[in-house]
Amino acid sequence: MTNGLQSQFYEFDEFRIDVVKRLLLRDTDETIPLTPKIFDTLLYLVENNGKVIEKDELMSAIWTDTIVEENNLNKNISVLRRVLGEKPGEHRFIVTVPGHGYKFVADVTKEREMSEPSAVVDGSTASQLQISDDELQTENQSQIKNLKSEIIINPKIANQFATDKGQRTKDGKSNRFWFVAVFIGFIISLSLLGFYVWRGNEKSVVAPIKTIAVLPFKSLGAENRNEAFELGMADTLISKLGGEEIIVRPLGSVSRYARLEQNSLTAGRELDVETVLDGTIQTADNRIRISTRLFRVSDGKQLWTGQFDEKFTDIFAVQDSISERVTAALKIRLGGNVKKRYTENVEAYQFYMKGRFHLLKAIKSDTEKSISYFVQAIEADPNYALAYAGLADAYRGQVVGGEMPSAEFMPKARAMANKAIELDETLAEAYANLGHVMFYYDRNWNAAENQYKRALELNPNSVDGLQFYALLLSSAGRHAEALAKIKRARELDPLNLRVNALEGMFLLHAGQTDEAIARLEKTLELDSNFRLANLFVARTYTEKGMFAEAVAATRKARELSAVSTESIAYGAYPLAKSGKVTEARAALDEMLKLSTTRYVPPYNFALVYNALGESEKALDYLEKGFAEKDVRMVFLKVEPKWNNLRREPRFIELMRRMNFE
Repeated sequence: MTNGLQSQFYEFDEFRIDVVKRLLLRDTDETIPLTPKIFDTLLYLVENNGKVIEKDELMSAIWTDTIVEENNLNKNISVLRRVLGEKPGEHRFIVTVPGHGYKFVADVTKEREMSEPSAVVDGSTASQLQISDDELQTENQSQIKNLKSEIIINPKIANQFATDKGQRTKDGKSNRFWFVAVFIGFIISLSLLGFYVWRGNEKSVVAPIKTIAVLPFKSLGAENRNEAFELGMADTLISKLGGEEIIVRPLGSVSRYARLEQNSLTAGRELDVETVLDGTIQTADNRIRISTRLFRVSDGKQLWTGQFDEKFTDIFAVQDSISERVTAALKIRLGGNVKKRYTENVEAYQFYMKGRFHLLKAIKSDTEKSISYFVQAIEADPNYALAYAGLADAYRGQVVGGEMPSAEFMPKARAMANKAIELDETLAEAYANLGHVMFYYDRNWNAAENQYKRALELNPNSVDGLQFYALLLSSAGRHAEALAKIKRARELDPLNLRVNALEGMFLLHAGQTDEAIARLEKTLELDSNFRLANLFVARTYTEKGMFAEAVAATRKARELSAVSTESIAYGAYPLAKSGKVTEARAALDEMLKLSTTRYVPPYNFALVYNALGESEKALDYLEKGFAEKDVRMVFLKVEPKWNNLRREPRFIELMRRMNFE
């Protein structure tokens, strides 16, 4: 007696889907050919008819073990619309839901019926026959063992190999010969298959993954976004996964991939990493659901997926679990921070994430917001070392990027950095922040260098640590060391705009002007709106006598930051050098007027006066910059625009007082 199989059908309009046979039929008799993935796309939509299916969900369901670009899904939808006879603009079956995905809108009925089993191996049967390598090896070993046993213990088979000369015929010899030959061939084939499987597994062991990018997690739905938390999840996991065995792209580089529609595979290729970890977030009341996936960039293959549904107060346990499972999937040892929690206070953590989110924007108004959030994080947890380090960095940013007086913010930065170290002496960021104060404010080169070295001892792959140490080395005239450090930072993080721009400036300071222009123009190819790159390339163009290009670059830099008078000063310099003295003086007058309502760094005035040939006034402002501890004074030794003053006694004395001589 044969057992029947239960068939399943979906019907809509004039179409019918046979789930078991994987067929799409029109009017019950016309078969419409579809590729497997297009059939899977249609089936998933039909099974979830009336429901909005997010693109990520649909792609994960269709390409279960491979990460593909969104364009693959779009093509499948386009083909289905054409097959189903939808005209442009007509949505009888599939509707696009902007910002989300797709919805199957036709009425669908579901049927089941019994049918006799078929001996023909069709598409669906074939798919059921797909087995893993391990299953194949186990099955083959079992079959070989059974076959050997049957030959030994089955009398009928044993008799076929009996050496009875009286019954042996030429045909019998021939049959037995071919049987043995086929059997031996079968054994050899299995051996070869096992060898290649073993070689493949061996390759994955001897070639461990060395680079990973943790992308900002995405909220499911634009209306429920919490960008600070999305970025914060990435920030925490980056810190936990970082170690000597694997290079993790820093937050500054991955933060640009926070758009909801961003394709993770494309991001991985642009970041030049072997693997990518991304995820989605859903929150409801006091619960959070996080879905994560780790995949290989070269072929999109998923290496691990996980889903967590917990109370929001358990977010730290979720982060620990994700980092542990990722390190296990990558076959690397856990980094020193994988189990470390800087706070157990969820409220403090949320304030800290918001502070980091605004600080990364590197805009004066956002830096001010970050200070407020870091303060609230500390109020929620007075022992939160990371929050103190973040506050120290924000105070430094107010001076270096925000053109605020050093005396107002640098002592605060020192106090916060020292407090962070007091709470956690292994916190690399705190030593780097303390180094900034000693470098920019104290002009204590040796002490600052020791702090940067300590930061790099704690985190050798810290891109920030490397670039800030390189800045000190370049400013001190130790150009070979500076270029080596910044090159290493760029190798660790190729798309980091600040690293690329700083390398261009260090090349300028080292007298390699052409190389500086090449590096800075490449940086602008990455992002033409990066202010520092525009500012630095203007300085470099000026040294080459490319005054028009220099002025254009400073104007672009000024458009990108209305706060900065640095762009005004470096724009006035080429104007004066190219004979456009009236325009240069107009820029100087603008700065003088601004100084009546806000702080303008004396160093910037000195630049313009020097370009206009008024050396004594330039030296007056440089001495004022020294007295006010203007952070730009650290460039006095290497900025080529001061070369005409280097033999002046007042300038020589300034160099001595700055601890350069």
